[in-house]
Amino acid sequence: MQKDFVLEWRQKYAFNGMLLYVGSTVFICYLSFGLRGGTLGVPVWNALFWIILLFTSVNAIAKSFMQENKGRLLYLYTLVSPQGVILAKIAYNTCLMLVLALLCYLFYAVVIGNPVQDEGMFLATILLGAVGFSTSLTMISGIAAKASNSSTLMAILSFPVIIPMLLMLMKMSKNAIDGLERAASTDELTTLLAINAIVITVSYILFPYLWRN
Repeated sequence: MQKDFVLEWRQKYAFNGMLLYVGSTVFICYLSFGLRGGTLGVPVWNALFWIILLFTSVNAIAKSFMQENKGRLLYLYTLVSPQGVILAKIAYNTCLMLVLALLCYLFYAVVIGNPVQDEGMFLATILLGAVGFSTSLTMISGIAAKASNSSTLMAILSFPVIIPMLLMLMKMSKNAIDGLERAASTDELTTLLAINAIVITVSYILFPYLWRN
């Protein structure tokens, strides 16, 4: 984690690039709907927010293992356990995604408007989304980095994993926007927590086999 934070602090191109992507996408959405003279409905507001976060997470987390050259991976192999590597990558990507998601929500709400009635539940949904995207995409990034066309493989492998999670996140956030009782989101909350726990466990168990190759 310290290595990744130091590299990001020195280079800053990934974080600044993601901020530029989020800002430009939100601004384009604002211009598109502003020129039409209409306001965003709640379903459209919710869908656009998660679409922006989805592509932000794929672009931000894809570099987890793809930026590592073979020499650095071999050096890490002699220093730490594979379980430590995958857990550190997941923790770092979770922190990165959480910061990006909160900044995206802040900018999105200021520019386009904020219809959310239950802020606490919506922020909890963002937290679950950041953890879920990080856990799933980090392992996929490790798999895709072993292939020659890693960027294409990353997109192909992440699609079937992320879509079910995205549907539950959108339902939870829709309940928060409408101000429904929090008990209405209990099933989605439990399922997301279970998925995150399963993905972390599977990554912890299977990553050493991938790491050896």
